[in-house]
Amino acid sequence: MRTFLTSLTTGIEAKFIKSSELEILRVLEQIRAVTKYKNRYYLNDGFVCGKLDISSNGTGFLYPYDSKFKQDLMIENRDLGGAHFGDIVLAKLTKFKKPRQKAAVVAVLLMANETSVVYTKKIGSVIMGVTIPNSITIALKASQKSLKELPLDTVLKINNLDNDIVEVLGVLSDANVDQKISMALYNKREIFPKIAINEAISFGNEVDKSMYPDRIDLTHLPFCTIDPVDAKDFDDAIYFDKNTNEIYIAIADVSEYVSPYSGIDKEARFRGFSIYFPHIAVPMLPRELSENICSLKPNCDRLAFAFKICLNSNLEAIKEELISCIIHSKRRFNYDEVDSLINGEFECQNEIKEWITPLFNITQKLKEKRLKNGFDFHTLELRMSLDENGNIKSTKFESSTPSHSLIEECMLLANKAAAKRVNKGIFRNHEPADFNKINALLDDLNLLGISVKPTSDLVSMIAQIQAKANELNIREDVDKLIIKAQKRAEYASVSRGHFGLGFELYSHFTSPIRRYSDLILHRILKAQDDAKLTNYLMLGIDELCANLNVLEREADKVAWDFMDRKFARFAAKNIDKIFKCYIYENSNQTIARLDDEIKGARIFLDNFTCDLLTPVMVKIIEVDIPTAKILGKVVEILDV
Repeated sequence: MRTFLTSLTTGIEAKFIKSSELEILRVLEQIRAVTKYKNRYYLNDGFVCGKLDISSNGTGFLYPYDSKFKQDLMIENRDLGGAHFGDIVLAKLTKFKKPRQKAAVVAVLLMANETSVVYTKKIGSVIMGVTIPNSITIALKASQKSLKELPLDTVLKINNLDNDIVEVLGVLSDANVDQKISMALYNKREIFPKIAINEAISFGNEVDKSMYPDRIDLTHLPFCTIDPVDAKDFDDAIYFDKNTNEIYIAIADVSEYVSPYSGIDKEARFRGFSIYFPHIAVPMLPRELSENICSLKPNCDRLAFAFKICLNSNLEAIKEELISCIIHSKRRFNYDEVDSLINGEFECQNEIKEWITPLFNITQKLKEKRLKNGFDFHTLELRMSLDENGNIKSTKFESSTPSHSLIEECMLLANKAAAKRVNKGIFRNHEPADFNKINALLDDLNLLGISVKPTSDLVSMIAQIQAKANELNIREDVDKLIIKAQKRAEYASVSRGHFGLGFELYSHFTSPIRRYSDLILHRILKAQDDAKLTNYLMLGIDELCANLNVLEREADKVAWDFMDRKFARFAAKNIDKIFKCYIYENSNQTIARLDDEIKGARIFLDNFTCDLLTPVMVKIIEVDIPTAKILGKVVEILDV
C-alpha cells in the first residue's frame, strides 16, 4: 500500500498497479485526487497520503508518504473525518499557517483496525469511552441509560466505523482482562471459526500407515523431540545416524492436512503466527491439529516432511534429500533433560543416548564454522510466571544452553537446504545494518568503555565489540544494543541473503504448526515438479510476504503488550517503593528496566538523562493501568 501511494507522487504506469490496489485507485479517481496522463496516474497537487497518528488531546498528525514534506502535518480534531489512529488516509492541504502546515482528512484509504478498545469513564454526567492505549475520549453508540448500567472502567471493543459496541471484554480491575485487551488491540482472536474446527476434527487422532503407501516409512528410526518443558505442539524431531554421518530433520507435515483456501488455511493466513503468553499459547492452527494429529508426539505415528542431510569430514553437506515420510518419535525431551544427558547426568534409552552426544559435538563444530561469517548473540529471554489470579508471581531471564544450540544448528541446516531448492517463493532475509545506526551504536558503546574503529567489515567489527564486552562482563547487554542497531529480518519472494546468520540463502521450513511462512514453503517444495500448481501457489506471493511481516510484528507486540500490562499491575501495588534498575534507553525518552527480584518492566523517567546500562535506584511514582505505563523517579545513581 505505502509503495503504491508513494509512487503516485511521481507517477505510476497502469500496468504496474496490482489488483489489490485498483479499489484504492477508484476511490482516488471518484474524489478527483488523481489524474491520468499518458497512461500514468499522478496524485493531484494539494493532496497528500500518509499514516495518521492521534495524540491524547485528539489532535491528529499525518506522516506523509511524499518525501517533499520534511515535517508531519497537523490535523485538527474537527478535520479527522472519523479516521482513527494508525489509519492510512488521503488528506487535503488547508491554508498554510506558520509554524506548520495543516491538512484535513478526505478519505480513509486503509483502516489500521476494524475495531478499537475503550474503557468507560464518567465525564461530567455523561459516560464516554476512552481509547486504549492512546487515551482519546470518544462518544459511544449506545444509550446513556445502558452505559450507566455498566460498571465504570468497563472494557469494550467497539466498531471503528460508528463506535458501536461489539463486545464487552471485562473491567480494568480484573487482571484476567489483560489478554483480551492485548489481543483486541491488534485484531487477534482466540476462537476458531466453526468450519476450521470441523475440518480439523475430521482428520481424527491417529495416522494409519497403510493409507500412505507412497511415503517412506521411517518409524523404525529412534527420532526424538526437544522442546521447552511446557510445550504443547511439536514441530520438529531429529535423528542422527553416526555410522553414515546423516542427520534427519523431520518436520510436521502440516500441508498434508491444510489445503490452500480451506477453512483452516484462511484462518491460518489471517493469524500468520502463533502467539505465546506466559500462561497460554494462542495457536495459528486449531488445537485439534497443532496439539494432536500434526504434532510429532512421542509413541505415535506421524506424517513428516524431512531432510536427510549427509555431511562429509569437513562438515559440508554433500547430499540433502527431501522426503515425505512417516516417523514415530521414541521420546519427548525437554531442554533441561538433554543438557543433563550431554553432561552425562541423565539416563535414557540407549538407542537415543548413543547418538545425541555425537550429534551435539558435530553441531558445535557447525556453529563454530558458521560464526566465521555470522554472529552469535548472547540474548536472555524473559520468562514470566503468573499466579491463579493472573498477576505476576515471578520473572527470570533464560539463556541459551547446549540443547538449544543443538536444535538450532539442526534447524538452520534444514532451513538453508530448503532455501536452495527455491528460485522464487518465500525467503527469510536479513539485510546488512544501516551505517548511521552502527555509528550511533559505536557512540553509545564508547560511553560504556568499548572503543572500536568503524570498518566496512561489520562481522569483524561486531566480533571485536563482543570480545571487549566479554572482558567487561556486559556481553548480554551489549548484544541487545547491537541487535537494536540492525535491521529486522523479513520475508520476501526473492532471496537477499541473511546477514546475521552469514547465509546467502535462507528460509523458514521447520515450524509450519506456528508459522504460515513455513506452511507455504512446504507447499512450494512439494509442487516443484508441477509448473501449473507452482504458478497457482505463487499468486500474490509478494503481497503475502509483506502481510506476514506485519503479522509477525503484531504477534510480538501482542506478547509484549500483555507483559507490560502485568508489570503495570505489579507496579500499581508498589507505588512509592524503590527498586534497582538500569538505564535501558536514553534517546528520545529515558527508560529504565527493572532489575530487582522482579525483572524486565519498563519504567519511564522524566527530566533525567544518564548513560546506557547505568545502574540506578528508581521510585515508582505513578502507574496508568489502561496504557500500561509506569512512571518513576531516580533517587540514586549506583556505582558501576
